[in-house]
Order: sequence, then structure tokens, then C-alpha cells
Amino acid sequence: MALTKFEKRTRIKMRIRKKISGTPEIPRLAVFRSNKQIYVQVVDDTSKTTLLAVSSREKEVAGKSAGIKKTEQAKLVGKLLAEKCREKGIGSVVFDRSGYKYHGRVKSLAEAAREGGLKF
Repeated sequence: MALTKFEKRTRIKMRIRKKISGTPEIPRLAVFRSNKQIYVQVVDDTSKTTLLAVSSREKEVAGKSAGIKKTEQAKLVGKLLAEKCREKGIGSVVFDRSGYKYHGRVKSLAEAAREGGLKF
């Protein structure tokens, strides 16, 4: 029996998570992509805490995102993420694409975060 799209992504996600994990020095940048929004968390896996979370539903992004494409929304989220990471003193992260292809919204978010000064 064939796997559903969700089951395929979950398998890929688990395969990725076996290899990468976040530390207090270099946390993990986890991406979740819904149909309309995009969410990003900076996670320390050793203490199992979320250090920082940014999404396209925040006021800074939602005010600007009316009538623009979702990839442009993801760029705004990436820039905001880089700013907040700089404020918290986080310079480099490990990118966790959560089973999504490095394409479209995920790619534009990552590139915007890199432009903002994050290293991964």
C-alpha cells in the first residue's frame, strides 16, 4: 500500500532528525509550513527548549504581507528571524527543513535568514 504525502514527509523528517540536533551554542532552526502560513523555531535539543519562534502571523510580518506571495512572506519571516537571533546572541544554527524540499518558501526563508546574518 502506498504511503500518503504526510507519511512520506514524516519518514524524511525522522531521517533528517537522526543526523542533526541543536545545542546551546548552535541551535536547530526548525521550519513548519502550512498551506497559508510559515512557522520557524530555534530549538535547543539538549535542554528541549524553544529559544525563539517567529511566524508569518506576527504583527511585523502580517501587516506587510497583505496581498503578497507566500514566498515573499517567507522572506519577511527570515529577515525577522535573523534580527531576533542577533538580539538573543545566536550567530549560527543548524537548518532543519522538516522533510520539505529545499525549494520555494523554505528556500526563500533560508536565504533571507542568511542575508540577515545567520550562518548555516
